Amino acid sequence: MSMKSRAVLGSALALLVLSACNDKNADKAASASASASASATASSSEVAATVNGTAISKKQLDQIMQQQAGQGMPDTPETRKMVIDNLAMQIMVAKEAETKGLDKKPDVVDQLEMSRQSILANAYVKDYIKTATVTDEALKAEYEDFKSKNGGTEYKARHILVEKESDAKDIIAKIKKDIKSFEGLAKAKSMDPGSKANGGDLGWFNPKGMVAEFGDAVAKLEKGKFTEEPVKSNYGYHVILLEDSRPMVIPPLEEIKAGLTQQLQQKNLKKMLDDMKAKAKIEIKAAPAPASAPAANGTPLTLTPINPASASASASASADAAKK
Repeated sequence: MSMKSRAVLGSALALLVLSACNDKNADKAASASASASASATASSSEVAATVNGTAISKKQLDQIMQQQAGQGMPDTPETRKMVIDNLAMQIMVAKEAETKGLDKKPDVVDQLEMSRQSILANAYVKDYIKTATVTDEALKAEYEDFKSKNGGTEYKARHILVEKESDAKDIIAKIKKDIKSFEGLAKAKSMDPGSKANGGDLGWFNPKGMVAEFGDAVAKLEKGKFTEEPVKSNYGYHVILLEDSRPMVIPPLEEIKAGLTQQLQQKNLKKMLDDMKAKAKIEIKAAPAPASAPAANGTPLTLTPINPASASASASASADAAKK
């Protein structure tokens, strides 16, 4: 492990990063509450360590290691020892905060309550993702929609993107004299950083994934031909060379079933949350403060929204781990 990693793990700031909750901002506000309940949590599972009688459960440690593994931290005895050291310091500092009565301060109480709500909301989303059933009928319908949007022809093309129409016309005039000059002109003139170094090569693509003007122009070209008039889009002016085309191959349902299932879960989750909001009675009593305005205690207040995508990914990872 590098010295940089050791320094980060050994710092007091790392304590707030190494909690097992899903939301990082919620973790920071909830650390005092989490340490206060650590003993009760550990009583129902194997104990990994104790700090002045307060237990750190093996389950807590395993959750943290699993979370950090996704960020490249190796699960070794050494790193587990570092995590335990950090958790121990967190528990000690939180206990000192309670001794001083900081957990009773109105701003701390407010942060703990917001943290509690955030954790519960994300737990609800994770549970929904884990338990929501996707029917075979719905999956087949999603697959048919996928086929309709991704069928047809895909193209292999190069392009040169410039700011001015006059520049595009100059490039077209040069290509008319020598079509082999296209790659060199793309490297020298194109503003597209993604394809410039490759001579404007875009690889194979579905024209539906391009801006409409570009996709329409490509679809009208014959193999080996280029646009003899600049193609204008929001990005500038394009000169396009079509190298090849082929029918798109749609993978069978079984190959993409997992991805479609997750996509349907996301759609269902969004609908459920939208319905929940539509039925709720939300009354705004005061105009929201500007985004840059600090909270009353001088510390910017950060609200963490529910993130269905991250919750879904986390739930999927948990499900995979359970299968193992």
